[in-house]
Amino acid sequence: MKNFTLSLLVCASILHQANAQTNKHAIQPKDISIQWQVIENNYQGKSGYISAFTITNNSKNTLPTKGWSIYFNLPRIIDTAFAYKELKFDRINGDLSRIVPTSGFQGLKPGQSVSIQMKASDWTLNSADAPSGLYLVWDDEPQNAQILPTYKIIPSTEGKQMNRNNTDIMPITTAQVVYEKNKEIIDIPAEKLTKIFPSPVEYKEKQGFFELTAALTISTDNAFAKEAQLLAAELQPILGKKPAIVNGSASIVFKKGEMGAEAYELTVDKNQVIITAATPAGAFYAIQSLKSLFPANAWASVQKSVQIQTVEVKDEPRFAWRAFMLDVGRNFQTKEQVLKVLDVLALYKINVFHFHFSEDEGWRIEIPGLPELTEVGAKRGHKDFDKNQLPPSFGSGPDNNSFGTGHYSKAEFIEILKYAHQRHIKVIPEIETPGHARAAVVSMQVRYDRLMKEGKKEEAERYLLRAPGDQSIHRSVQGWTDNVMDVSMPSTYNFLAKVVDGFIEMYKEAGIPLETIHMGGDEVPAGSWEKSPAFEKLKQENSSIKNTDDLWYYYFGKVNNILKDRGLFLYGWEEVGMRKTLLDGNKVYIPNPDFSNENIHLDVWNNLLGWGAEDLAYKLANAGYKVVLSPVSNVYFDMSYNKSFDEQGYYWGGFIDVDKPFKFIPFDYYKNSNEDRMGNALTKDFFKGKERLTDYGKSNIVGVQGLIWSETMVGPERLEYMLFPKLLGLAERAWAKDPEWANEKDEASFTTSYTKAWNEFINTVSKRELPRLSFYHGGFKYRIPTAGAIVENGTVKANVQLPGFIIKYTTNGSTPTIKSKTYTNPITEKGLIKLCVFDSYGRSGRIEEIKN
Repeated sequence: MKNFTLSLLVCASILHQANAQTNKHAIQPKDISIQWQVIENNYQGKSGYISAFTITNNSKNTLPTKGWSIYFNLPRIIDTAFAYKELKFDRINGDLSRIVPTSGFQGLKPGQSVSIQMKASDWTLNSADAPSGLYLVWDDEPQNAQILPTYKIIPSTEGKQMNRNNTDIMPITTAQVVYEKNKEIIDIPAEKLTKIFPSPVEYKEKQGFFELTAALTISTDNAFAKEAQLLAAELQPILGKKPAIVNGSASIVFKKGEMGAEAYELTVDKNQVIITAATPAGAFYAIQSLKSLFPANAWASVQKSVQIQTVEVKDEPRFAWRAFMLDVGRNFQTKEQVLKVLDVLALYKINVFHFHFSEDEGWRIEIPGLPELTEVGAKRGHKDFDKNQLPPSFGSGPDNNSFGTGHYSKAEFIEILKYAHQRHIKVIPEIETPGHARAAVVSMQVRYDRLMKEGKKEEAERYLLRAPGDQSIHRSVQGWTDNVMDVSMPSTYNFLAKVVDGFIEMYKEAGIPLETIHMGGDEVPAGSWEKSPAFEKLKQENSSIKNTDDLWYYYFGKVNNILKDRGLFLYGWEEVGMRKTLLDGNKVYIPNPDFSNENIHLDVWNNLLGWGAEDLAYKLANAGYKVVLSPVSNVYFDMSYNKSFDEQGYYWGGFIDVDKPFKFIPFDYYKNSNEDRMGNALTKDFFKGKERLTDYGKSNIVGVQGLIWSETMVGPERLEYMLFPKLLGLAERAWAKDPEWANEKDEASFTTSYTKAWNEFINTVSKRELPRLSFYHGGFKYRIPTAGAIVENGTVKANVQLPGFIIKYTTNGSTPTIKSKTYTNPITEKGLIKLCVFDSYGRSGRIEEIKN
């Protein structure tokens, strides 16, 4: 297998060298080559792994004994006390560390190499776990950072490199493993598939077709005028002409009827299309279903005519809240990419866009009156970090030429709001508080320092988020030691009110109602506020505050009031609804009764099997909280597709392919939770004693949500790769009625019924939806799977997860192309067989190899 090369760093280096390279030192970045590889996980039988950097001097000069550092990002905590000799590691903050020479380093002569082993926490598995963003800094030029362009990651192939610990029995995803998983998939002819997606409540095909041409006209009830105009605009690039909106008889007619708020009826016969709905939203979803009938290539170019199946459809959604969360704080996505995502969310009838714009590593929306939030908090780089910008994270490198830097202006955010509103999508911004807030904390510290120098003490302190003199010690899950707002300080609430009011004004300017703002609430590390002078002062003033646990309820009580005073309801992560108490002398968490009837909405993500909170969503719903099901086990789309070194993505919550969101049973996700994240089968009594969802609790499940955290989302192609086809499983589960297989009580009947439904779904995905996404709104770079293959009776058998996709192969060691042999029957040739899956338009996935 070829070495994994960080080509983005090479490209960035070319740009950087043009304006930042210095000739002061005899060694230049291009002269240093570095490679990294995993040695083993579960080092000495404990949590932690050993890996190694090898640094080679390719110049004609000696790398000096001191005076330089190599910075890098790593999503693990490095053991800096490990036995290091010539080189050692210094931890900076977050995921930023550096390699520095020790007094024992003798320099590196031309052609020589030096290796340094690194011990780090947890484990490493795929290329997303590797060190990234490497750059060189000389001590005498501390602000001049230079990208190291020659860096290779050696792929892990052995069990000791890929298995996380002794309980990890999840097999490495080989061609053989893929083949076995694909065996239950059968090919269903396209003409036998339901031609509207997500699955409608009632669907009936009729004989014949309706023909869309440039002569098409549209008439509408006044209530649906905007939807009719939107349809006409979408048909223009397909037909080459925008259909006219007319009075009276027309090719497509919008009518008003009596039905549910998002329900619709769609009738297509040979002569006319009739859309009936009670509300504009219902009419809009009928349009999406009409578009679902179009052939995939309708969006490829202007069509002379488009034939669509005649049908009768009655439909409405299962859940009113069908959400997708996009994190742009860790890695930025442009406004254009956000609009593109909104287009595809609308197509699949997702109606809530949870916009996670603020994080430790970035603040992405301009807030009038607080310019530092984007002037400082939206940039990442080396020079003067934490003074003029944030430090490099997630491999963003030393300058601002990466997806670590970027923000939306006020005008751009308003444009996003309007664009979403046209498509019946609510945009809910998330202000991450009080943890995951380092971008805001640092930005307000910079503001404070500037105003104090100007002698404006009162104004400087107005929005400060960290108490001067706070000696509290904490470390977040992501390694930050200073990322928490101090909730003891009145200025924190000034800041939150200022930002909330900023959003209210932007929504008002956009002419769009605002119901809620997500206020975060997750992962505040232990130790926060313990030595804060502001906390000590508050304890003296408020007798209800006795320890830092009490600050949690104090904080969200005040935040809840800020929102209620402005006519908004509080929305946050699950921890917002939790309270610490004692049970038999031990601290436990329970749903907080103080907030249970306050219309507080919670995203509940933690159902990780084996962590003990598998029933948390149901507990909170039963206790009266409005719950948006967001379980990591099924709908965290940033999780890696499978256990392969080449599949980038995190996996702490398990591996998630398109089947995981599809098989999710919202009201009883215990039912088909079969194994833990290490691949171990769950015992039959695993869920014994876990709280089940009551009928009252069901009334509090407001919807479901898919999520993408962006630590590994470097650019739009990576986002689209992780989003599709996974989003299609969420769309089906959010819109379609409760499937019959979910309610089967007999285990054998459940398996049979589920397998049938899965086959219908995966054929629809592969033969209708992914081909459509090849062209829809410019096309999406969805994931194309690897081929499954086994050797059996002297031949190679192959299969693919997506029926209708093509397997090409070679037997001479060359790379398969679209012109290579097509797999139709078992391969009899001997030697190294290379296989690759292609879609019908010639785009391919990764190559798999198998010896016959």
